[in-house]
Amino acid sequence: MGHHFELRKDVELAATPEQVWEAIATGPGIDSWFMGRSEVEPGEGGRTRLTLAGHVEEATITAWEPGKRLADRTEPAPGGTFMASEYLIEGRERGSTTLRLVQSGVLGDNWETEYAAMAVGWDMYLGTLAAYLAHFSGRTATPVSAFRPSVGGADRAWAAVADAFGVAGPLAEGDRVRFTVAGLPPIEGVVDLAGLPTYVGVRTPDALYRFLHSGAERGDALVLGHHVFAVGQDPTRAERAWQDWLNALPLG
Repeated sequence: MGHHFELRKDVELAATPEQVWEAIATGPGIDSWFMGRSEVEPGEGGRTRLTLAGHVEEATITAWEPGKRLADRTEPAPGGTFMASEYLIEGRERGSTTLRLVQSGVLGDNWETEYAAMAVGWDMYLGTLAAYLAHFSGRTATPVSAFRPSVGGADRAWAAVADAFGVAGPLAEGDRVRFTVAGLPPIEGVVDLAGLPTYVGVRTPDALYRFLHSGAERGDALVLGHHVFAVGQDPTRAERAWQDWLNALPLG
């Protein structure tokens, strides 16, 4: 039996409403802070497409008010499940903006686990949106992803990641990291998000690197979803390098 739900999140952004709209209502903008790769057909009735791990999820835009409101909704699945999302934009003083996300719909039998995962996941993605607008506004990223299942649990996964980063002990916001990925330039930055045991983010001068543990009920996987702003990126080469780095971590 399906379960109706509603999830609300607010975030303060150091950007104008127009900059926020560009980030949430265009494919390149969304690619700069959200998972996968996105396409947006502008206007009410247009389609949005999110491609992730070879799967494409489509939705229909149900509200399109540039600088103010964006909403979309997926078609119901055979079991009646669907997802609807709404963004509400409100300009503040000194060029800042409040963004409210309202996600609702019907989840399946495992709805409690799925709801909890969405709530924590949105904390990471909205934190990434805030970092994007604060540090990379006006630029667009090349999304880079990698995936490794059965990593031996969150504690083991994060210990391996911290060791690779050159950090002793649990990762925390403000930690300086330096590490290498074979075939790519050395990476040096700061932990700017630390939502353990679920996610960690690293910001460098030209990228937002995001690391997510999906939990035992979702494959006990470590997922990388990076946003690289350096010019001249080869996504295929970068994803191969990051997949090799992930596979080489002493996990599972």
